[in-house]
Amino acid sequence: MSRDTSFYYSFLVLPPRKRRAIIAVWDFCRAVDDAVDEVVPEVEWKGGLSPHARARAAAQLTLWRAEVDACYGGQQPATRQGRALQPFVHEFPLPRDQFEALIDGVEMDLDHVRYETFDALAGYCRRVASAVGLICLEIFGYRDPAAREYAVNLGLALQLTNIIRDVAADLASGRVYLPAEDLSRYGVTENDLRSGLVTPAVRALLEFEGHRAREYYVAAARCRPAADARSLLAAEIMGGIYFEILTRIEKAGYDVFARRIRVPRPRRALIALRLWAGAMLFARRYS
Repeated sequence: MSRDTSFYYSFLVLPPRKRRAIIAVWDFCRAVDDAVDEVVPEVEWKGGLSPHARARAAAQLTLWRAEVDACYGGQQPATRQGRALQPFVHEFPLPRDQFEALIDGVEMDLDHVRYETFDALAGYCRRVASAVGLICLEIFGYRDPAAREYAVNLGLALQLTNIIRDVAADLASGRVYLPAEDLSRYGVTENDLRSGLVTPAVRALLEFEGHRAREYYVAAARCRPAADARSLLAAEIMGGIYFEILTRIEKAGYDVFARRIRVPRPRRALIALRLWAGAMLFARRYS
């Protein structure tokens, strides 16, 4: 796993066996997520999917569904990612339905390049982000069932942050994840977004979406079980780094068009260290 991924530093706090399991899950989910993006070139997105492109992407998703079957059924997976994942699916155990939900979510990218309402978008986010959180939760370990609600809310927060940050890149691929009802509310058109100009209306729209993402970070914090604070440290570091991305977007005046806003590697390490120290202090205080 590259140190450039925002998840790298969160995984370092895990014991070796859990770290290997998380990396196997991450690599598998990353490969599923790439199944549509990498098979379908951007030029084809811009003009709509050709039948050939759709068939290629659908074939890739069929392959990953077969890999899930193999991982849980005891057959030999065909891919490197499936073979790495298989030893962990029963050891922890990992919820098969959440892997299937992830593939369903990625499949939505074949047909849903626009979302009319936030409720529709939230369903997509739960499949492509919260599902991964619920899988990882079984590796992190937890005692309080409220940890599941924490994982769902954090997944929504992370995905909404991604959507805000990647408005320009998604437009280049023919996708607009910002709900149409929100664009209409603020008087923003897709052409306004394509212009790359942060007009007052565009800024107000992105500020609204940023506040929505913040609400999910707050919701996750509220339902995070105190008893599982140490177990959920890796997830907290993920959340801390993505919250920093959101904060930097805000400080940039919501200009997500000039460059892709990132958190420098030293800052990511500092966030991880700060959250680790806080978790250790909490554990000693309440042990």
